[in-house]
Amino acid sequence: MSFPEPEILNSLVARIFRIDDVTTGDPQKGWIVRYRGHLLDGDSAAAYDLLADSLRAHGLTPLFRKEGENHIIFLAPSAPEVKAKLPTTNIVLFIITVFSVMLTAAEPSRPYPTDPNDILGAMLVALETIFTGKVFTGWPFALSLLGILLAHEFGHYLMSRRHKTAATLPYFIPLPFSLLGTMGAFIQMQAIPKNKRVLFDIGVAGPLAGMVIAIPVLFLGLTMSELGSVLPDPNGFLEGNSLLYLLAKYIVFGQFLPAPPDLSGLPLLQHWLQYFFTGKPVPFGGVDVFIHPVALAGWAGLLVTALNLIPVGTLDGGHITYAMFGDKIRKAYPFILGVLAAMGFVWSTWWFWAALLFFLGRVHAEPLDLITELDPRRRAVGALAIVIFILVFSPVPMVFLGQ
Repeated sequence: MSFPEPEILNSLVARIFRIDDVTTGDPQKGWIVRYRGHLLDGDSAAAYDLLADSLRAHGLTPLFRKEGENHIIFLAPSAPEVKAKLPTTNIVLFIITVFSVMLTAAEPSRPYPTDPNDILGAMLVALETIFTGKVFTGWPFALSLLGILLAHEFGHYLMSRRHKTAATLPYFIPLPFSLLGTMGAFIQMQAIPKNKRVLFDIGVAGPLAGMVIAIPVLFLGLTMSELGSVLPDPNGFLEGNSLLYLLAKYIVFGQFLPAPPDLSGLPLLQHWLQYFFTGKPVPFGGVDVFIHPVALAGWAGLLVTALNLIPVGTLDGGHITYAMFGDKIRKAYPFILGVLAAMGFVWSTWWFWAALLFFLGRVHAEPLDLITELDPRRRAVGALAIVIFILVFSPVPMVFLGQ
């Protein structure tokens, strides 16, 4: 593709930029010309829009960058427009996930095999449960959990649409015979966000929308739950506490749960700090809430929100903190991995997360415009997102009763 003469490009850039020097590049390197200087107007977002609009007809996209106190503009060949596709895969995966999640909470047509290695027997029971219609007894859990996940993912999707940033519809991941019946869902951004404000809005919209559904679902489910004694169970577990979940149980039941049979001589505060961060001692003989499937869905919604808000890479928390703090957040990356690795000694699944984020968490989504910063309102929302992360994060998401 041929591009305009340099004089034409220079005149377009000069409308919004004081040009100090110009360097010719190569499309193979991602840009054809670089300008060093400074924006003429303090409104960098408006300047970007003006330049982008004038370059669109020429097949070029501006990239705004900073170098110390100086500004840099790269002109790069525009990416091809994303072609719309039929959402067949999205719909099929969602339908399968609905049945997978319902199956998780359904009353089976007959008991599942006690041998965990009898996969064929478990599949036969599952098929009978589906074909006899028993699978639909799991609808309260499925409606609650999928409602939270749909709110989360459509928060991202609708905000992407609002900012004219191409993104896919949600892809749901079924996981039959698991605790929740699904590994969650995701959308894929198909275009680079225009600036940090757009990246922030897309990143924060999912967790906030999910929490709007998860909190009332959690409280509704807790009102349908009952208290009972904690007894050893090879296949049982206690759902881990976050600060918000601990508070929710206190509001509904008037006590901090699980309530141990005794404090073993420990001061009350020391007991709770130890249990919160290690899940020990397991409160056998004590009292805890036996949660209704709807409450389990609410609890899972908090957990999913916490995992997504880990401030690393292309997770929602990574988008939010990168938009707020820029490249400075990269310095926290080794510290975050170290904390996850250390927590693996009390809950081994954190080692899996540390390994996953070691390979996938080093890359941040860089917007086209890195000069435009967040406004005070967005910074306040970002602070709220950090507070939510602290409130919903659970150091030990599950305490197993067979250990």
